[in-house]
Amino acid sequence: MLFDSTVRRELARTFGATMVVILTIVLTMFLIRTLGQAAGGAIAPQDVVLLLGYLSLGHLSTMLALSLFVAIVVTLGRMYRDSEMAIWFASGVGLARFVRPVLRTAWPVLLVVALLMTFVWPWGNRMGTDLRERYEQRSDLSRVTPGVFQLSRDGSRVFFIERADDDAVDARNVFVLTQRDGRESVVTALAGRLESDEGRRVLVLEKGQRNETDAASGERALATFDTYRIVVSERALRRAEDRPPRELSTLALLREPQPARQGELVWRFGLLLGAANLVLLAIGLSAANPRRASNWNLVFALLAFVVYYNLITLSQAWVAGSRLGMGTALFGLHGAVFVFAMALLWWRDHAAVTPLLARRRAAG
Repeated sequence: MLFDSTVRRELARTFGATMVVILTIVLTMFLIRTLGQAAGGAIAPQDVVLLLGYLSLGHLSTMLALSLFVAIVVTLGRMYRDSEMAIWFASGVGLARFVRPVLRTAWPVLLVVALLMTFVWPWGNRMGTDLRERYEQRSDLSRVTPGVFQLSRDGSRVFFIERADDDAVDARNVFVLTQRDGRESVVTALAGRLESDEGRRVLVLEKGQRNETDAASGERALATFDTYRIVVSERALRRAEDRPPRELSTLALLREPQPARQGELVWRFGLLLGAANLVLLAIGLSAANPRRASNWNLVFALLAFVVYYNLITLSQAWVAGSRLGMGTALFGLHGAVFVFAMALLWWRDHAAVTPLLARRRAAG
């Protein structure tokens, strides 16, 4: 009882500290990337914090798995270096005995990982994509500040508008300067509004005129109009069935076993199985020589984590490309890692306990 409580208490403390460090590093990276997207016009500046929250929730499962893995390696590695393991081994407690307290500490984290990958991962991806698309769906006209000349996203148009209210669609006194294919056109109108036409966003101008100049020949053309339509080249929001697999719910993926959707299932289930395998693998990889001050076991453990997760991504690509079946990818990869983790645990256990038994027999 004392053994289990001691291991669990120290493991929980190390997991909390590791989670804080990893979460801080990852959030900083996401914040820098999100700010770059906002500066480039991909997302609205006021949506930076919201998008950062969606990204963090989507990748929280990976951060939890990594934090748990590192916490186990660091905790047991410290016990090796402080010769606590030698005391436990001399007391008849083998390395396999550490599996039970480690799993009792890890199962709530694994449960959270399962919930995140099943529900939160697709929801976060869907909400983040919708956030970007809603901003992209706003026409160049709606992005313009009233009373200010502003360049369009593709650099081919300059807008100037006035608005009677805060409506982001309708405007009055519209000015549009367009330069394309060696021709320059100036369109002015008393009013303008946005409409959707077969998936395209169209700017409809009313009561104005259009002055076009050919830069090569210098020819000019002037026309007046009651209604003038300009395609602003923006996509309509995608339908639910057109969404990528990473944005679909797990139940929707299971209903239609297409290769791309099966690849997404391999990724989601693979992260859960990978987190469970890493718990066992960390116990075997935590062995350290107390006579050495270096902490190479943590370096090798992190390398194993990177290789394992890259293999999960590779298996997803193989299943999505119909090169491998879903069952073969899941049981083949994660079954092999489970066997390797158990074999490493058995080898570490016997390598540590057998010399102690041999010494006892020799002394007796």
